[in-house]
Amino acid sequence: MRSKVNGTGAPGAVKVACPVRRGAWGNTPIGNNGRCALCLPLLQGYEVREYLLHKWGRTCAYCNKKDVPLQIEHLVPRARGGSDRISNLTLSCGPCNQKKGNQTAAEYGFGHLMDAAKAPLKDAAGVNTTRWALWRALQATGLPLETGTGGRTKWNRTRLVIEKSHWADAACVGVSTPDRFQARPTNVLLIASKGHGTRQMCRTDKYGFPTRHVPREKRWFGFKTGDLVKAVVPQGKYAGTHVGRVAIRTSGSFNITTAHGIQRSGYRYCRLVQHADGYAYATRTP
Repeated sequence: MRSKVNGTGAPGAVKVACPVRRGAWGNTPIGNNGRCALCLPLLQGYEVREYLLHKWGRTCAYCNKKDVPLQIEHLVPRARGGSDRISNLTLSCGPCNQKKGNQTAAEYGFGHLMDAAKAPLKDAAGVNTTRWALWRALQATGLPLETGTGGRTKWNRTRLVIEKSHWADAACVGVSTPDRFQARPTNVLLIASKGHGTRQMCRTDKYGFPTRHVPREKRWFGFKTGDLVKAVVPQGKYAGTHVGRVAIRTSGSFNITTAHGIQRSGYRYCRLVQHADGYAYATRTP
């Protein structure tokens, strides 16, 4: 957005190039979030829609249909004195909205929706508690920090025509998101959750009969299953250098899962690169 003030130096008629209304120039006031006032209802309405979609599970509150176009529906119609408060809003498909007409939800046979609409999102409250704890911890580092709602993030990503991804969401958080965004990643770090194995102490066959027992000791010869190792095998069928996650055996003969398959190596040829932390890491060039 570009803006100007009048000749006295005080904010006056502001000329705004709105990033949402592309190419629409005009004398419009600036809102308290740095956007033109005409765009504030768009953003606020966007966040309301995201909240309702999450609250009602993206289904029609009356017929429970999914994957159909949904409309914002007033439980108590505005013509009957209903308000636009979030506690008076739900989602419905077109046919249900037309059939309900000017009736209240109670008159239509869905009086329980009034209580459901007023109920808070308990899971969201828990997530927000954790989020604010993280925010305070990061703020204590003194690094630049900005937060924003999920509705604003999706709104920013949509107006910039960026596909959904975690890195794109991070780039579109808050009011500082630029009107033009161009990403040129040179190297992408891929992180995948692998877990910490299983607590099962007895392995079974496909019929459920025990075949072997797992030792209680998880670390042998200084290695643990899941560690990232580098093995330099000097000779034999598996000669070469192999880097990957190791599966240990008490005999000292390890299996190493690499990008080229499973390789076998003795523990004497293995060197620890990283202890197992439950994640697998890789890099990719776009």
